[in-house]
Amino acid sequence: MSTHPGPRRLRAPASLGAKLVLILTGVGLLGALALTVFLATVITPNFNRLEKSAVDGHVARTEAVVHDLTAKVENAVRDYGDWNSSYDYMAAPSKAFEEESFSTLAMVNLDVNGMAYVGNDGRILIARWLDIEREADVPAMRNQLTQAIQRLDVKKALKSNSSAGFYLKLGGALAAVGVAQVRRSDGSGDPRGYVLMARAITSSQLSNLLQLKAGLDLASRSKEVTITPSRSRIQIGVPIPGPDGSAIASAAYSVPRDLSGLGMQMLVIAVIGSSLLLAVVLWVLRRMIARLVLKPLNRVERHMGLVRQSGNLSLLTDGQSQDEIGSLVSSFNSMLAQLKDLREQLESQSFALGRSESAVAVMHNVRNALNPISTVLSQGANREGGIDRVTLDRALSELAKDDVPPVRRQKLVAFAAAANQAFEDEREHRKQQLAIGREALHHVLEIIGTQQEAAHERPPLDACDITDIVAQNATIARYSGDISIAFAFPGKPHWVMASRVILSQVVGNLFSNAAEAIAATGRTSGSISVTIHDRDERVEIVIRDDGEGFDPATAPTLFQRGYSTRAHKSGGLGLHWCANSMLAMDGSLELRSDGKGLGARAVLTLGRAAMMTASEAEAA
Repeated sequence: MSTHPGPRRLRAPASLGAKLVLILTGVGLLGALALTVFLATVITPNFNRLEKSAVDGHVARTEAVVHDLTAKVENAVRDYGDWNSSYDYMAAPSKAFEEESFSTLAMVNLDVNGMAYVGNDGRILIARWLDIEREADVPAMRNQLTQAIQRLDVKKALKSNSSAGFYLKLGGALAAVGVAQVRRSDGSGDPRGYVLMARAITSSQLSNLLQLKAGLDLASRSKEVTITPSRSRIQIGVPIPGPDGSAIASAAYSVPRDLSGLGMQMLVIAVIGSSLLLAVVLWVLRRMIARLVLKPLNRVERHMGLVRQSGNLSLLTDGQSQDEIGSLVSSFNSMLAQLKDLREQLESQSFALGRSESAVAVMHNVRNALNPISTVLSQGANREGGIDRVTLDRALSELAKDDVPPVRRQKLVAFAAAANQAFEDEREHRKQQLAIGREALHHVLEIIGTQQEAAHERPPLDACDITDIVAQNATIARYSGDISIAFAFPGKPHWVMASRVILSQVVGNLFSNAAEAIAATGRTSGSISVTIHDRDERVEIVIRDDGEGFDPATAPTLFQRGYSTRAHKSGGLGLHWCANSMLAMDGSLELRSDGKGLGARAVLTLGRAAMMTASEAEAA
């Protein structure tokens, strides 16, 4: 059965089951959020500490490499400083000493690029800079070396020691420098000057020593180690000290954040696993709700089926509980008792009034309103369970065994999931049926109570939305028979002056007649469309069906008391009552048809509630 209500949808009232599902969903979301926060506070800090330890290790290795480079040059220059030949050379410089000690072979063996002898007065006796790879002098670098020596305060750099190691910037290059006092080999004698050695340091050398891609940042002056994390890497800068201990450059490189990434992966896995466990717990809770809530509701449905079949409005007395379901059963019994009392009063009035129009019209309307309840209960009583409980229990018990083959286990899990979905579908279907039946039963009581008060007086007219009335009766009419009916009606509110209860009865009767006309064609499906038009101070409602229709010449007789086009019907007061009710509300009702087999149209005309504004209509 399909409906086409346009932009307006047919909705069932909120039920206890829907609220329970919403609550469980909320609990699941809050629980997953709480688990995420908890796991994040446990896992993330620990991996952050591991990452910090790894970064500290990189920094320590870099500082060790930076120190070792100057220490090696310092050890080499100390051998030249504590040497009798150097001591004698400083007193009397000789060409032979220079050719031997400053030879290309000697500098290559020492693995230094630059060497110089400097007097106590700062005078440079000899200086040389060699490109070790090409074994050729580099005059430009020699000039940079001599200029740096002239700017260097050697005594301050030594700090009362006989030798020292530090770094110097030679133009655009960086060099590890060692300087030592020139003394005799045994360390005696007044120092006669200083010997200085320098080794050029490049980014490739630093990368080889650190075993990672590193570079020299000659513009950096930071005295502290700089650590700059990004999303996937950590940028590290280690200061390189100059003669006075302050930074003249830094060793810069980046390392991947593997540990933090691993921590994030573990966090995601832990959150997913915990969420799945929480989902299983919530699934068990839903199963318990099905056992404790839906099963008692099914007992109420079965009793409603017995009431429909026997016509005896007996109360449901077996197995009542003291919880909310028991309260629902008590309310249902109260409704049955009230309906029984009202039916007895109606029978008494019908006997007293005989064939009066009022009593028969009430029963006619009650019959139309009870049809949806009968249909809903019939469908609910005849509905068979999709999954056998014994089979499901056997599958679950087999799943609990450890020796089930994987393929079999997958099939059992799929079967259990399908069973759970079937139970959920059955619960939703039962909820919709109960909501429609409850609404229709409330409609019955409203009809009987209102008709009794307004039987002999003109009904009060109030502003009401005819679109909402059509939507409500369309919901009920869909369950009024065994055929599939597609409804189409506008979604925009249209306000008319009428009695809402009486107008709802009129529309319900016309929908019922249209459904009977469609069924009379022998088809199993049909359509009913409603159009609403504003005509000056009036509103015209046209209800069109594709049923059997009628001869236009017989239209006046359709409103006669006792007339019916159905051979199995004993009355015909429905349309007669509808026409009188429309007249009582200052309206009119017309029936039109283009002929047999061409469908029919019911045209209702009512006064328009002109005082309603658009905003007031939405608020109403």
